[in-house]
Amino acid sequence: MTDRPAQAYPELSWLPDPLPTWAAELAAEVPPEQGWQHLIALAAWRLGGLATVRLDRRLQRLFGDGPPPDLSTRPVRLAVLASSTVDHLLPALRVAALRRGLWLTTYVCDYGQYRHELLDPGSALHAFRPTAILFALDSHHLAGSFRVDESASAADKRLDRLVDDLASLWSKARASFGCAILHQMALPVFPVLLGNAEHRLAGSPAAAIAALNQRLRLRADSQGVDIVALDSRAAQDGIRAWHDPVLWHRAKQELHPLAAPVYGDLVSRLLAAQQGRSFKCLVLDLDNTLWGGVIGDDGLEGISLGQGSALGEAYAAFQRYVLDLSKRGIILAVCSKNDEANGLEPFDKHPEMLLRRSDIACFAINWSDKVANIRYIAERLNIGLDALVFADDNPFERNLVRRDLPMVAVPELPEDPALYAECIASAGYFESGQPTEEDLDRTRQYQANAEREELRGATTDLESYLRSLDMEMRWRRFDAIGQSRIVQLINKTNQFNLTTRRSSDDEVAALSTDDRALTLQIRLVDQFGDNGVIAIVTGRDGRPGDIVLDTWLMSCRVLGRQVEEATLNLVAAEARRLGASRLIGEYIPSAKNAMVRDHYAKLGFALLEDGGEGVTRWVLPLDSFAPRPTFIRSVGG
Repeated sequence: MTDRPAQAYPELSWLPDPLPTWAAELAAEVPPEQGWQHLIALAAWRLGGLATVRLDRRLQRLFGDGPPPDLSTRPVRLAVLASSTVDHLLPALRVAALRRGLWLTTYVCDYGQYRHELLDPGSALHAFRPTAILFALDSHHLAGSFRVDESASAADKRLDRLVDDLASLWSKARASFGCAILHQMALPVFPVLLGNAEHRLAGSPAAAIAALNQRLRLRADSQGVDIVALDSRAAQDGIRAWHDPVLWHRAKQELHPLAAPVYGDLVSRLLAAQQGRSFKCLVLDLDNTLWGGVIGDDGLEGISLGQGSALGEAYAAFQRYVLDLSKRGIILAVCSKNDEANGLEPFDKHPEMLLRRSDIACFAINWSDKVANIRYIAERLNIGLDALVFADDNPFERNLVRRDLPMVAVPELPEDPALYAECIASAGYFESGQPTEEDLDRTRQYQANAEREELRGATTDLESYLRSLDMEMRWRRFDAIGQSRIVQLINKTNQFNLTTRRSSDDEVAALSTDDRALTLQIRLVDQFGDNGVIAIVTGRDGRPGDIVLDTWLMSCRVLGRQVEEATLNLVAAEARRLGASRLIGEYIPSAKNAMVRDHYAKLGFALLEDGGEGVTRWVLPLDSFAPRPTFIRSVGG
């Protein structure tokens, strides 16, 4: 009898291996005010199961009683409603959240009691008050009622009942807690009974799980539930990388402990995306990243790209992946040490080049250091450094950027370019829900913004520049058509956001049907094109005659064009339509919104109340308000 072969388990392959000093840094004492960032830095490595548990223990010692005072994200209380043993996964969930700057508290229901705890208002689950719920139901629990000898129609009806039951639990959870709902796809753990034709045996557990996952995805889309695509990941790694029948029968652990770090990452990237913490821009090196060879030395004919060689085809495949990322809304930029003319030549002249100049929102091709050029790219695109992913084949450049710009994500690209796309995809940097119209047109928007800046530099005075833009503000009240984009902006905008309050799909839908609520979604169009939805404002009834502005957020890329003043004119008109005599504005400081501290003062509001710790309330009487002059036409209603 031979020994069972060693099994490879999923790894955080896009992260670099820990330095030899990692354990010493974990044990080091740091000042309390530096503790959170210190732990985030320790999480940014390819940690295995044991190291993950050790880091979680340190995390619990330092912050087990509550989140750090300098937290820039909303704390997350995650309830895991499971039908099997999942306690061994909790450290990885907390550490993966830490890696994304999230402070995560976890709760697990008693074994198999998820339904009872959800339905019982007096349960510990209700006392926990989760902000997110993860349904983690094992495949044996879900497929246990299926019978191999039942007809296809009977199995189909059984699937319908199961999906309806799970959807009812989602609805109950949302109604009870108003929280985000995640559902884990079932793992294909059952051996097949009919081989390649297993789908024809509808009552088999293996066929039932495959059909169930397909139906759950469709139902989840219709109910705004996020999917943890565990089945897709297992198909990539192999089911034995995730599930060991021995552990299932001995401890009812469906997921292997050594797979826990990747499992935690799959969940935490969804939690981060719900707070707008996904990355926005992929910054690309050129030589040996987008093509093989050095363009300055090898020339246009000498670089490897496209048909004719395995290496050239690998680079072309990576470009195809990058181009598809751009089409789904990821901004592309280039950061390369090269003469600019050499670096741009393949974009214009190489017949196998899939990426063209028009696909790149910003080029930084020169001999400056890459840290400085990445800063330039962020400034030129008007996005935070923490929105950038930097892809470079050179380990020296990667490590330099990691050291000097720790907020920038830097994947550890493998040596073979055929694996570049898989590396970036596995990292989940660009995790997102339903893509919006603005997402699909983002590169063009940022290119147009660069053209606006060029015009601004060529115009002698600001007034002439603004007049030349020929701007039109197009606005609507909240509606179902714009809901996805509204929710996306509310949950990801951090800098120009007066209160940083977040809203769920259900809450935005409720506002859309509230005749007494002030709701505005605003687009800006000019001679260079459509900027998309760039501002969201919501207001509610306060004391009689008052509209209290709950949310006022704007895209930073339109600042300096009188959009703030034009939006105020629109808000005042809508408030008057609703019968208000005063506008009340609130400012709640966060780690990133200091730029709007004086927003209301600049617009003519008077200070009404200083609530302490930077929180202020402002008032604007509408009977004496005169619309601000701007060069923006307002169209809508």
